Amino acid sequence: MELAQARKARLVPRMGGRVLADALVAQGIDHVFSVPGESFLDTLDGLYDVRAKLKLVTCRFEAGAVNMAEAYGKLTGRPAAAMVTRGPGACHGAIGVHVAMQDSTPMLLFVGQIPFEDTDRESFQEVDYRRMFGPIAKWVTQIDSAKRIPELVAHAMDVATTGRPGPVVIALSEEMQRETVQVPDLPRVKASVPFPDPAAIAEMRAMLAKARKPLAILGGSCWSEPGRAAIRDFLVASNIPTSVAFRRQSLYDGTLPNFVGDLGVGADPALLAKVRDADLILAIGTRLGDAVSQGYTLFDLAGAQPIVHVHRDAAEIGRVFRVALGIQSDLDAFAAAVAPQPVRGGWGAWTEELRGLREAQRAVPNYEGRLNLASAMRALEQQLSDNAILTTDAGNFAGWATRFLNFKDGQRYIGPTNGAMGYSVPAAIGAKIAFPDRMVVSFVGDGGFMMTGQEIATAFHHGVAPVVLVFNNQMYGTIRMHQERAHPGRVSGTALTNPDFAKFAEAFGGHGEVVAATEEFAPAFARAVASGKPAVIELRMNPDQITTRATIADLRASSAKAKRPPAPKRKAAAKRPAPPRAAKPAPKRK
Repeated sequence: MELAQARKARLVPRMGGRVLADALVAQGIDHVFSVPGESFLDTLDGLYDVRAKLKLVTCRFEAGAVNMAEAYGKLTGRPAAAMVTRGPGACHGAIGVHVAMQDSTPMLLFVGQIPFEDTDRESFQEVDYRRMFGPIAKWVTQIDSAKRIPELVAHAMDVATTGRPGPVVIALSEEMQRETVQVPDLPRVKASVPFPDPAAIAEMRAMLAKARKPLAILGGSCWSEPGRAAIRDFLVASNIPTSVAFRRQSLYDGTLPNFVGDLGVGADPALLAKVRDADLILAIGTRLGDAVSQGYTLFDLAGAQPIVHVHRDAAEIGRVFRVALGIQSDLDAFAAAVAPQPVRGGWGAWTEELRGLREAQRAVPNYEGRLNLASAMRALEQQLSDNAILTTDAGNFAGWATRFLNFKDGQRYIGPTNGAMGYSVPAAIGAKIAFPDRMVVSFVGDGGFMMTGQEIATAFHHGVAPVVLVFNNQMYGTIRMHQERAHPGRVSGTALTNPDFAKFAEAFGGHGEVVAATEEFAPAFARAVASGKPAVIELRMNPDQITTRATIADLRASSAKAKRPPAPKRKAAAKRPAPPRAAKPAPKRK
């Protein structure tokens, strides 16, 4: 019906920039995050005409803009668009494309391009974007004719959202945006999703019924609310111990009695040991990538430990680990298929044992120093709204949240699975723009904040108020951890000099707090939320507490012990030869 209406619509001459703006609206794009550039001025002008239908968010740095778009897609399951200028703008924004690719997030990135007639002259800011983005995007194209805008934007949307979701990059040649054409808008195509093979579902149930120590690992992106609910119902009714992949806490309610923790960087060593004991792995949505598999060592590559792998993209099934059963399926469709018939087995004690490990991990240790971050996280847990969105950056500090918080069903926790610093603050702003009525809290280290913390200006510009927790230990903590393990005591390149982060926020007219002691955190957070302003709370950590489980002193002692040469073994004393026996005198003859 929509296609027929589009064909019948009266065609009017439009410039390419307006055609592109209308194409975005036709494809359901309602947010564009951008740093403006002269290479797409005519597209900016086209966006002006559709401003009632599409919100243009002006950002301060291209990496921030693309990360905002990525966070929007991760939280909604629908792509947002980012727009950056050619050359430097594209290079700055590339990190967000890499995040979207490794996180399987649907996203469209539009890049201004040089005039088409200047191609291959190494003209001002010229880059071949097909070559530049080819390895880190699902598809890269360039629009050189305005007539093809509706076709290529529609196809980009299809590529970004089907199969394994991901980013698509579209370059826009400069003169094409000024070209006047008559071309119809194209509506979105509603594509059917792959449903699981009933025979494969039956085989999975049979394998599960024979198991004694199963473990589910949830991962992937673009789960819908009904899909989350359906897979939760199946796993709870089956009482299967359930973990989440690296930074996928938003997929499962951490308060449920069968939630056993996360697999990824900083995972509980006790849980990892139990994973190796499992006799069936249900990998649902996760790619079983580097972080989840602990550097591809947690599972047997040849498949000695049976794995049932469920994924949207058949190319991801068995990509690294040989699986006992692969099921290609839309994740929501798989969840709906298995939810009505749970499988109950004799693994109740196993589930309780793994849940006990999770509860033991959440117990608050008696850390040294005035600020016990474990206690602060437990206090935060009590103050978070039931639908709060939490964003995280890369860094050791992220372990405080994943270890000590249990995320509820309605809460969301997102972060870059590719380990990109500078993600959290822009992601929090993008989340707050998408969901202005929800509490949004950013977790970021002092290093990551100084990469993209200036995007707090975007929050002020667009009238949204996230709360940013800056974990300040005056160093690049993760690198320092590795440095102390490899070269203990030889600090090189990892120390930082920081500003007063609270005053940084206040300089914009926001709310700033400094927390140096445990009892200060809860009231400071309450004041930040009540202020209604963008807020920064600086958490002045004990610099020696490099992870939730180790101090720098611990790492140095461990490294020294490992490098200490073994004590030489004492040689056994040589035995003295026994004295010769005296010969018996010969008997005398009588």
